[in-house]
This record gives sequence, C-alpha cells and structure tokens, in this order.
Amino acid sequence: MISILRRLSSSSVFLTRASLPKYMDSSPKGSHRLHALAQQLRLYKPPFFSDDIEEQSMEENGGKVVSQLGFPESAAPIARNPEKFKPKRAAVLICLFEGDAGDLRVILTKRSSRMSTHSGEVALPGGKAEEGDKDDGDTAKREAKEEIGLDPENVNVVTVLEPFLSKHLLRVVPVIGILHDKKAFKPTLNPAEVESVFDAPLEMFLKDENRRHEERDWLGDKYIIHFFDYETNNEKYLIWGLTAGILIRAASVVYQRPPAFEEQNPRFKVPKDITKDTVMR
Repeated sequence: MISILRRLSSSSVFLTRASLPKYMDSSPKGSHRLHALAQQLRLYKPPFFSDDIEEQSMEENGGKVVSQLGFPESAAPIARNPEKFKPKRAAVLICLFEGDAGDLRVILTKRSSRMSTHSGEVALPGGKAEEGDKDDGDTAKREAKEEIGLDPENVNVVTVLEPFLSKHLLRVVPVIGILHDKKAFKPTLNPAEVESVFDAPLEMFLKDENRRHEERDWLGDKYIIHFFDYETNNEKYLIWGLTAGILIRAASVVYQRPPAFEEQNPRFKVPKDITKDTVMR
C-alpha cells in the first residue's frame, strides 16, 4: 500500500479557516506532505460523544494520563447512563512530525523514576483539563509544554479522535497535532514528571512486529491489552495499555487502514456501584 504521506502529496482538498473547528489551525506551514496530511486529518470526524456529561470520577497520578488499560469511549453506554457514569476529562497530544527518512513519527515520554505510581512507563504528553483551557487542544499543548518544553506555537492541531476511557475511568481525548519544523523543538524536561523524551514511527502501531498481548476480563467480557517493544539510541521502551491503544487508533486514522492484528476492545458495562476507587482490571 502506498504511504498516505505520498498519496496526500497530490491532494487537492482545502478547507477555509472559517469552516474549521476553533481548535484547528489551517496555516500552511512546513513540508508539502505534512501540509497535505493536515488537510486530510481535518476531514476526520470522530464518533459522536457528548460534551454535556458532568464530572465525577478522578484519575490518579496527579491528573496525568498513564494507565495500563484504555479503550474507545464508543464501547461505553455513557450517554445512556449519565446519572451513573460521569468521568472527568483529560487530553493527550499525539504530536506527529516527518523523520529524516521521510516517515511519520510521534513524540513520546518516559515517566520519571521518582514518580510514586507508574514510574518509568511510556506515555503521551498530556493531563487533565484545567479551568483556563479553551478546548482539548489547548489542554494537550499546555501539558506538553509543561512536561517537555514543546512550544504550543510550533504545534498545528488538526483534529481530535474519539475519547478513550482509562483504567480509572477518566475520559481521555487524543489530540493530533503536527510539528512542521522538528528543529524548532528543543526538549526541556520537567524532571519531576519526565525522565526522557523520544520518538517512534507511527506506522509500527499497525504492524504485528515487536508486539505481544495479554487477554483480560471485564465483567465477563474478554479484551486484549497490547504491548509494543521499541528500541532507539540503545534504549529499550515498552509501549502498552492506554498509550498503545490510542496510538493504534491514531495510526489507523492517519494511514486509513486497520491494524494487522485484532484489537478486541471490551463491550463496556457500567458496574452497579461506581466510586472514586472503581478501576478496570
């Protein structure tokens, strides 16, 4: 299959700034291929999800988005049970850029070993929404700046994906942004949160190479947790759980094809009693 970056290089689809949602920037920055990709992604429409849900449950880890488990919100009957299930909201940034070999790459972080929970785990930059955030794109870019020093002005937010629900029942909105000038990104890590920053090829999350999985159960239904092994600059990383699930979905949208393996998300069921301690296992 021809790479979407090549196919989009001749794309003639253009949207006016007035026709874009408020979180989308239509500025024609960077390479032609990245600009074409941005135009294509602006056409993506995630499955409907309600923004009118009040907040109740709370993620651990100081509002950071790290979880061993996550799945698309469409698997959850939230809209039909708003009185029983009212998650808090967070956003993560899927920051894409063009690598030296012309491949599409995504920025990832490794959590600090000082963290009391999920130390050393791989995550996307992100965290819970705060009062001053205008939208999910604003949340994701603010958190990326706080964690790794990524200047929000250098990131062109083009779309959001369907929300995911984390293990602690936090609503996580994946935000896709494009870094047109990778040389403009000079990482400045917050040592209290981030130990290192690295990048990986987005397409790897559609391949069955370097992937393994575990089968789990949620209220009688089986589902799969994916694990991707990745090595760069003599460092080994394990990308799994919620982060892996989000990147599988992002890669499917960008490359317009399903993964070469079964995702098998759970058919979500709302427990009879949800408290701040309710988690998926």
